[in-house]
Amino acid sequence: MTRPLSATVELARELIARPSVTPEDAGCQQLMAEHLEQLGFEIEHMRFGEVDNLWARRGDEGPLFCFAGHTDVVPPGPRDLWDTDPFEPSIRGGLLYGRGASDMKGSLAAMITATEGFLDVHPKHKGSIAFLITSDEEGPSVDGTRKVVEALEARGETIDYALVGEPSSTERLGDIVKHGRRGSLTGKLRVQGKQGHVAYPQLADNPIHRAATAIAAIAAETWDEGNEHFPPTSLQFSNINAGTGADNVIPVALDAVFNLRFSTEQTPEAIQERIQAILTEHGLEPGGQYCQLDWRVSGLPFLTAQGELLDAGRAAIEAVTGIQTEPSTAGGTSDGRFIAPTGAQIMELGPVNATIHKVNECVGVRELDQLAAIYAEVLRRLLT
Repeated sequence: MTRPLSATVELARELIARPSVTPEDAGCQQLMAEHLEQLGFEIEHMRFGEVDNLWARRGDEGPLFCFAGHTDVVPPGPRDLWDTDPFEPSIRGGLLYGRGASDMKGSLAAMITATEGFLDVHPKHKGSIAFLITSDEEGPSVDGTRKVVEALEARGETIDYALVGEPSSTERLGDIVKHGRRGSLTGKLRVQGKQGHVAYPQLADNPIHRAATAIAAIAAETWDEGNEHFPPTSLQFSNINAGTGADNVIPVALDAVFNLRFSTEQTPEAIQERIQAILTEHGLEPGGQYCQLDWRVSGLPFLTAQGELLDAGRAAIEAVTGIQTEPSTAGGTSDGRFIAPTGAQIMELGPVNATIHKVNECVGVRELDQLAAIYAEVLRRLLT
């Protein structure tokens, strides 16, 4: 006899079935809003540009606890590589498959059912509960959480605790929580040359040759040693492009893109100055005859020190799973970077991340039920 699925798993399936490839929401937020409205939340849909955002709040007193997450998912990739349709959720071997199962529709479902269970027992809890949900986390992250936080600040709403449902776990649920993230800085470099025939280099100017030593120097640079909370700052070139497609033509320009993930030991300004100095040293002064350099800061590093939210998360994980969690700042960025500057305590806690963005993304059915129990326990510890 097949056991009936829990409310968390059923809701996760409903969310996965909506093909919300970024920046589309595909009705996910409306589904969540319907659940929350029944629980007494005031619903506010905030659309900025092409991005749908949901702000839902229950209560008007502090402290304000906020579940934060995103309904958009990355594209599924080649459908024929999936064992089942990525937007037709299926359960096999105790795992729920589908795009967004672990990043992060499973977490969204657990947030809803955890709140339902908490309110059944504590309808007159202290403080307030909110949901900040966007469809712009996997995309440019311009018109999503960033804009909602700006709107909240403008009207004096301040988040005290934000639990972000990113898939933080590595081997088993709760083994890792993220209490901070590195900053992200992207540079786009163009080195100008002069096109010509490879047999007559004296009549041309090869931008590949001109850029090669500078690129090697930038890649070899040691930025810092990190600190007790962050690994050392790292730089990776993600794309280098030049050429016309013919093997006998010196190209007119070289374009390169690189990204740094930086710790609290650095600032974007300090990194930019060092890279500009390296380029200048190699005859490529930014803004000069041969070099253009543009920057984009995706987020600044943040860290939540030991406090009420991290304490509640650790205790809740141990109560539900029996394990002791390890706080970490490793990995990429999250929307927590837009909430942290307001002074909120941030913690990222979600499923195992082994299959995120991959073909056959999945999450454990039992894992989702445990996640809902952990979220409910965090609420209990902070709001009762």
